[in-house]
Amino acid sequence: MDLGIKGKRALVCASSKGLGRGCAEALAAEGVEVVMNARGAEALEAAAEEIRSAHGVTVTTVAADITTEEGRAKVLDAAGQIDILVNNAGGPPPGKWTDWDRDDFIKALDANMLTPIALIKALVPGMMERGFGRVVNITSQSVKAPIPYLGLSNAARTGLTGYVAGTSRQVAHRNVTMNNLLPGIHATDRATALDKGVSEKEGISMDEARARREATLPARRYGTAEEFGAACAFLCSAQAGFIVGQNILLDGGGTNFTI
Repeated sequence: MDLGIKGKRALVCASSKGLGRGCAEALAAEGVEVVMNARGAEALEAAAEEIRSAHGVTVTTVAADITTEEGRAKVLDAAGQIDILVNNAGGPPPGKWTDWDRDDFIKALDANMLTPIALIKALVPGMMERGFGRVVNITSQSVKAPIPYLGLSNAARTGLTGYVAGTSRQVAHRNVTMNNLLPGIHATDRATALDKGVSEKEGISMDEARARREATLPARRYGTAEEFGAACAFLCSAQAGFIVGQNILLDGGGTNFTI
């Protein structure tokens, strides 16, 4: 299927590795020019060069902390006219509800709610003027089924979900869509960190920790960044213009819902 987005320009946040990298790669494969952002310049440029070589598209890199005003300004200045925005940021640390104070919540909100909103406000008006735009927010399965030890993430990402639910329906008439992708466990650094925590706590190997988690999933495996990226690319496609304000789970069936 030709997704109809060749020649468009995308900003993909936190895209030097993991799910963000998967999204950048999938969009580049469709002929989209990509602006990649991450904090680490070396890893970012290495990922960008691989994508350039593989797909022959223009890839611009901006090393900056997108969760700060200064970082966002740097990214937006370099990005120029953007047709596709993929919001992504690492999740806040796990813990117990008694561990967190106001500053912890503010940091989580800045990274996983207020930063995506700021980028939406900066870029969507131009999309509306041009009559095409796609916004995909990478959130979490926790907005459907909150995870007790990820309370900071639950709160911040659910806040973004509410914002998108209302805003998406105000811009869809200009062929601008906003949707959320809700990953479950994928084979990324985040999964490795979680498995390491279980390994250390339970005194088991990393392989056993992963096998235990995989056994809880109907798919009996972790997701891949490549298949996540493919789902993102479809939501960004010309064919996805009637998908508005949705929360789409990519979790191997792990979250048991009928709707």
